[in-house]
Amino acid sequence: MVGFVLALAVLVALMWRWHRIYVDHEARIQQMHVRIHVNGIRGKSTVTRLLAGILREAGYQTLAKTTGSAAMVIHEDGNESPIQRGGAPTIMEQIDIVRQYANPDTNALVIECMAVNPVYQRVTQDQIVKGNITIITNVREDHQDVMGETLAEITDSLSNTIPHGGTLITAEEREPLRQKLARNTEARGSTFIYADPAWVSDDDLKGFDYLTFKENLAVGLAVAHVLNIPREVAIRGMRKALPDIGVVFVQKVSMEGKEIVWAPLFAVNDRESTIIGLDALRPYYQEDAVRIGILNNRYDRAVRAEKFAEIAALDLKLDYYATFGAYEEQVTERMVGFGYPRERILNLGFSKNPTLEEILDQVLDLIEGEQGLLVGLVNIHTPQAELLMDFFHHQEEVCEASELVADLGHVPETVQRRRYMISHLLKQRTSE
Repeated sequence: MVGFVLALAVLVALMWRWHRIYVDHEARIQQMHVRIHVNGIRGKSTVTRLLAGILREAGYQTLAKTTGSAAMVIHEDGNESPIQRGGAPTIMEQIDIVRQYANPDTNALVIECMAVNPVYQRVTQDQIVKGNITIITNVREDHQDVMGETLAEITDSLSNTIPHGGTLITAEEREPLRQKLARNTEARGSTFIYADPAWVSDDDLKGFDYLTFKENLAVGLAVAHVLNIPREVAIRGMRKALPDIGVVFVQKVSMEGKEIVWAPLFAVNDRESTIIGLDALRPYYQEDAVRIGILNNRYDRAVRAEKFAEIAALDLKLDYYATFGAYEEQVTERMVGFGYPRERILNLGFSKNPTLEEILDQVLDLIEGEQGLLVGLVNIHTPQAELLMDFFHHQEEVCEASELVADLGHVPETVQRRRYMISHLLKQRTSE
């Protein structure tokens, strides 16, 4: 009996403590008139950062939080703090972030959804974040074990974060999925807005020194429209926003009278995102540039190697390919089987174990004109890929910050952040 009473007392105490935490959280949330919940499959961290940049530029006291490559709290002055976790992440982290970092002057919140399970997504939106603007960046095939096997099912799962009586903004380009999102939005009494990439020009993209998608900027412009923020303020704020540590920096290096445009898309490992990524690179290179793809394959990713051989041959339409790492013969034969010319495939992986100089010589030999695009694909890790990443990283180090600022129109803090992120990402990749 004594044990039962003690257990009951502990339970009551815990319930009372949780009640107080929730009441305090509710008060903090309600003081923030703009609450943006960022969901979707790809681009959530980047969009979170862009939106926070817009709000800061427009004068909002903005707290933001990302959950992507490196979970970060982005403070009201744009500075960042890494999130230290004692265990596995849970959605309760969103409450902790608001409690620790919101102050009485904070009037805007931009927070990346960290829930995958549809039930947790609904709880996060309706009980914790209470976003009045929700972003669903796009719908892709991912997390199918919990979100559903089909794109339609995944769309419904993501729709659990649509607000009641608020606004949903999406850059999803497929009409059937957009219509489904629109119906789900209407069912919750909210306004549906399609962020059209056509709103964003190539000139808008030129202000960014990392790979930027028109869809992401269009989402920012849609939010600016909802909040009556001028377009020029929104673009300026997005350009000032520091990018996520996992973004792709596009880098140009001159060698032997030729320019190599380096785009390491190694972390993009599904067909649709790869096609979109390559298309987003167009503003960064000349029309007549020779386009070279690196198929970087690991021994423990045999299925992915086979899949990307097909994608490379049928979907990407690059001028040449170099194979790195494993499965070179199998990848080459599969590509040839799909009709890609054998003479345009170079095996530079474990079959040759080339030096950095040998890799660069082969690349330069393929560039017949003034410029070539070199794109890393499929996986991050192989000795050959790491040689290239290290080479381009050190090329970046010899550039003067003043030159980068003059060329890119960015403030020095962004240049410093860029160098830090390249260094951090390289160390992270080589240590794993």
